[in-house]
Formats: sequence, structure tokens, C-alpha cells
Amino acid sequence: MGDTVKEMKKALFYTKKSAYELEGEQGIEAAYKFARGYSDFIGIAKTEREAVTAGVAILEAHGFRPYSLGMGVSAGDKLYYNNRGKSLLAFVIGKEPLERGIRISAAHVDSPRLDLKQHTVYENTGFGYLKTHYYGGIRKYQWATIPLALHGVVVKADGTSVDVVIGEDDGDPVFCITDLLPHLSKDQSQRTLDAAFTGEGLNILIGSRPYSTDEDPYETSSPDERVKLAILKYFNDKYGITESDLVSAELSAVPAGKPRDIGLDRAMIGAYGHDDRVCAYPILMAVAELEAPEKTAMCIFADKEEIGSDGVTGMQSRVLADIIAELSRALGADEHVVRANSLCLSADVAAGFDPNYPEVYEVKNSAICGCGVVLTKFTGSRGKSGTNDASAETVGKVRRIFDADGVVWQTAELGKVDQGGGGTVAKFIANHNIETIDLGVPVLSMHAPFEIISKVDLYEAYRAHVAFNK
Repeated sequence: MGDTVKEMKKALFYTKKSAYELEGEQGIEAAYKFARGYSDFIGIAKTEREAVTAGVAILEAHGFRPYSLGMGVSAGDKLYYNNRGKSLLAFVIGKEPLERGIRISAAHVDSPRLDLKQHTVYENTGFGYLKTHYYGGIRKYQWATIPLALHGVVVKADGTSVDVVIGEDDGDPVFCITDLLPHLSKDQSQRTLDAAFTGEGLNILIGSRPYSTDEDPYETSSPDERVKLAILKYFNDKYGITESDLVSAELSAVPAGKPRDIGLDRAMIGAYGHDDRVCAYPILMAVAELEAPEKTAMCIFADKEEIGSDGVTGMQSRVLADIIAELSRALGADEHVVRANSLCLSADVAAGFDPNYPEVYEVKNSAICGCGVVLTKFTGSRGKSGTNDASAETVGKVRRIFDADGVVWQTAELGKVDQGGGGTVAKFIANHNIETIDLGVPVLSMHAPFEIISKVDLYEAYRAHVAFNK
């Protein structure tokens, strides 16, 4: 009787499975190897622009060519569309008629950060600062007292542009937001986390040495702006820019430093920007390595997801619809039929269960690190507000694809029902009449300056997209 019950439980019960056990030593070794390439990618791709640049380099190394709207295409073509340097679409034309649908994988490559204001440099009591405006959902206190680097682009008055990266090389200086000493933090400690650190208070310390001059400081018009002058002179000497050029700049402060292995077993990776580049890299590699697939496959690096997916490089723009329309025209297909028969994996991260904070999770429906890639039927908040809720048929189709290839996967939702919520690009793609479901890697400390993921989960995400594109 015991054996019968045991067999029945095995047949009828659902149990999350460990990727370590199912993959074995060979699979784990492959996961660690794949993670090395990912760490190299995320170490240099700290903004959406840098992610697109790194993505294009990988695609071109795999034989992809630039695509322009209106261009002719044929089966086997490997092409990419660089949308203003901030979003990217790559696709391989399949053997099947396009009207049988496109396999689309979409991730976003923007991450929470501190953007510099257009009028950013100022001086106060001998210190030089940068004014910031935070981007995306951050917990402001996490950004104080950590080393920061500057990344971005400045478009000068003559129209030329210059890339800026300061704080990543070993010899570079880094920057920082200061905080109170505990001896004087009585009032601050009594405030809530949101009130203790304000958006306008996230000012970055960038310098303190005044510009040296032979002039009498008491006879100059602005003796208190010598530090600001020294900062602007540095920018002018190194990049040829002036303060007015910062009006037409996109500069961001991001955590300085490289990704690091976490734990004695090196099983996890700590880094800035896992959300969502830990999903972007697998979808890119799965498409880059394709050769003559049956179905046309496409991967998307989207911008602006952290602030609503708006704008010409966000997922709400017309670019996906335009490219599907142009590919349909070139291949003699009806774009409406193409979209109706397409299938999309919205590749975005899941909240990994953290046993230090069990009160916000419903364990049975949480993503467990080390148990594979996460299939998420719906996101949103409270009563599933603001989500694409994938159909049972879509879930069934995707799970069959994964099971056929032995992909280790699990299902989850974002914490307890009324605890909070969040969204992805899935609903915007679904609005094109494309069946869509979320699939991603579980993350600890999501949206923090230093997030953590499991290497085996990263690898299962890659395997999932390889299987999806077959």
C-alpha cells in the first residue's frame, strides 16, 4: 500500500525540481561556462545604450547584418535593426512561410539608476555635486555610500557626440552619495525609509579641490565656485564639453565595479542590472546561434520598461509592428495573419523567494532560486491589474516545448496577492494580437544596486529559448 501511495503521489503531485539534480555535473559545468560569457556582457552593458552596442557586436560576430525598413529578405537571412542605439531587434528568417508565425523573445535592457539632471553641477561649502533624478523603481537608501560610476553620452553644440565612462577602470575615481553618521541620525532614524532619503537629496559628491589660480579669490566675482570650475574644466579637457552641453546629454550614475561570483561554491552572480539583462543575454545568444530555423525567430532588447515602456525605443512604440509589416511585405505574407500566429516569451525576471523575508511571499507560488527558469502566467497587482494574463492554451503550448527538450522550469507569481505588484512588456506585445507569456530568471534583491541570480537558472533560461526557437 505504501509503495502504491508513493507511486500515486509521484504521478499526481507537482513538485518543484532542482536544476542541480536534473542537470547533473555536466549540465552544471555548462551552466558555469555560459555564466562566464554573461558576466562579461553585463560587466560592460550597464546602460541600454551599452547593452545594444554589446548586443550588436555579438550578433555581427555570428554573421548578422544591419536591416533597414523596406529591405528585401529571404529564408536564412540573419539581420538586426538598431533602433536609435537604445533598443535592438534581431531576427533570423525561417524556412516556413511567415504566416505560420514568428517566435519572439523580448527583454528590456534598461535598469533602475540615477540620471543626471540637465543642470547638474553645483557647489556647496567647498564640495562639488551632481544633481540627479532617479530612474525607475529604486529604494533610495540603497544608493547612499556605495561607489558610483558615470556612464552615458553627451551631444555637443556642434552636433558631435562623446561617450563618457568614468569609474570602471582600476585607476578611475568613483563617486558617492553621503549619509549621516549614526551619532547624529536620531531624527532621520525615526522617519520611514521613503521619508529618510528623498529624491532631491540624492546628490552625488564629485569633487572638492578648487581650481588653482593666481587671482585674489576675494576680488573675483564667484570665489565660492572654484570647485565647480575645476570639475567643468576636467570635463572640458577630457571630453571637450561645457556646462551648456550637459543640457543635451544622457548621463547616469550606476554602481561601479564588475560582476562577482557569490558563495564559496560560486553558484550565484552578484551584479548591477540583472533586471533585466539576465534575460536579455540568453535570448540574444539563442537567436545569434540559430542557423536556418524552420520558423522565423526574433529577439528584442527594449528600452524604457522601468518607466512604462513609452517613447520611440520603448515596447509601446510602433517599431515591432512596423518590422513585422515590412517582413510580411517582403515575403508576400499578410501581417495580420503573421501576428495572429506568432508566439512571444516576454523575458523578464521573477522575484526569487528570500527566506530572510518570508512574510511577503506565498511559498507554494514563489520562484525558488536553483529550480530553473520561471514561467509566469500573469503579473500586475492586486486583482491582476495591468497584466497580460496568458491563456491556458498558451501555457500548455510553452510547457510542452520545454518538457520536450528537458528544460528545468517552474511557475510563480510576484509575492502575496495584496503585497504589491509589478509588470513587464508582455501586455504591450499582446496588444498586437500576439499570444504572450512571461518567462524569466529569479532574482534576489531585485532593483537594488547589487542583485543576485543563480547560474543554473540563467542557463535554463538560455535552454528554454533555444527550445522555443526550434
